[in-house]
Amino acid sequence: MIENVLGTAPADLVREDRVAGRLYTDPELFELEMSRIFERSWIWVAHSSELPRAGSFKSTFVGRQPVIVTKDRKGVVRTLLNRCRHRGASLCEKPSGQVNGFTCPYHAWSYGLDGSLRGIPYPDGYEGVMEKRDLSLARLRTESYGGMIFATLDEDAEPLEDFLGDARLWIDRFMKQGGGYPIKVLGRHRFSFRGNWKIQLENTTDGYHFPIVHRSWMASVDAETADMMSFMTDPTCTTHDLGHGHSVMQMVPEHSDLDADDGSEPLQGRFDDLVAELSKTLDQAQVRKVVRAMHGTGFNLNLFPNVSMSAAFFRVLRPISVNETRIEHVAIGPDGPPELDAVNRERLRIHEHFQGPFGFGTPDDAEGWDRVQRGAAAAPAMPILVNRGLAREKPGPEGWPTSHVTDETGMRAAYAQWKAMMSDD
Repeated sequence: MIENVLGTAPADLVREDRVAGRLYTDPELFELEMSRIFERSWIWVAHSSELPRAGSFKSTFVGRQPVIVTKDRKGVVRTLLNRCRHRGASLCEKPSGQVNGFTCPYHAWSYGLDGSLRGIPYPDGYEGVMEKRDLSLARLRTESYGGMIFATLDEDAEPLEDFLGDARLWIDRFMKQGGGYPIKVLGRHRFSFRGNWKIQLENTTDGYHFPIVHRSWMASVDAETADMMSFMTDPTCTTHDLGHGHSVMQMVPEHSDLDADDGSEPLQGRFDDLVAELSKTLDQAQVRKVVRAMHGTGFNLNLFPNVSMSAAFFRVLRPISVNETRIEHVAIGPDGPPELDAVNRERLRIHEHFQGPFGFGTPDDAEGWDRVQRGAAAAPAMPILVNRGLAREKPGPEGWPTSHVTDETGMRAAYAQWKAMMSDD
């Protein structure tokens, strides 16, 4: 039998080549993760396109804490705890929208977009008891990079840009898929799977499973797309550990930087009609940029602990319990003139074909995640192996630990960060 991971402290549960199966099944560990990781890390909460003007808001979570992300009248993005300061009722149950402020449905205490308490019905009962300025909504630290908005409950957390570190280069590259235009959120769908959040976190930089789990998708696409994703034996396809638990998996290296285009790569024939339509109003350089980026970038970027920028969409995870995780798939596309509507319609069809609820990719992935949880519950003392490619992992030119795209470098990166945060009490 494979040697068990020894010990019970979090630091003893993660080794370089394996992690304890308990990491998926132990409810006490899950509670520690909520306090030591999700209440201390920078958690992705929104993209800037979701808050286009003053009064725009989005409801979401930071760990287990319900929050409202909003843009105030000065254009400042705020993350506010979704909890009235009076008796604790939630202020907002809508996922997104446009408002002038927030009013509690219980006793009608009202708050401004910046979280300040503005009004109290029948205020005479509070004279000499309190000051409104002392009862603003709780505000979380909020910072952004490249249009990606993050919040944290930890006032002492390092600056966001320091936490992102070398992942910033890959965020910059990811945003180039707008073809010279900014990107915007096109739509989203949400679902749950019966498994631990780390199972999904692993999946985004797991190239090893792709031709096995996604055989049906490979058979459903045109030959050019299938050939683009045939990376299993290509030595130029790599995975990098970027530090702080972040990692990037390069499946199509020639599309990692979409600005690096010498013009020799032909555009896929499936987009000929789109090229013809766009060519009526856009110059050929613009047409080439937006069409060449139809499948997004050639990499999956994992940002520890809750969001990945995966080729052409955001994948966001929210732990619910030790064996339940909510996932949100967010489709994106260029934010530009009306001519790009046709581009975004096609990008949505591509997204639906793989990531959508009736697509060829997501249902197969979710089945795999469910099975990992069921299997791990059968023998929680038996370790989970993350040793693929360990012997061939070496520093790349940038100093990043690097191995093949099918190796488990990204998982080792995430678990090293998990170990560091879970050991810090």
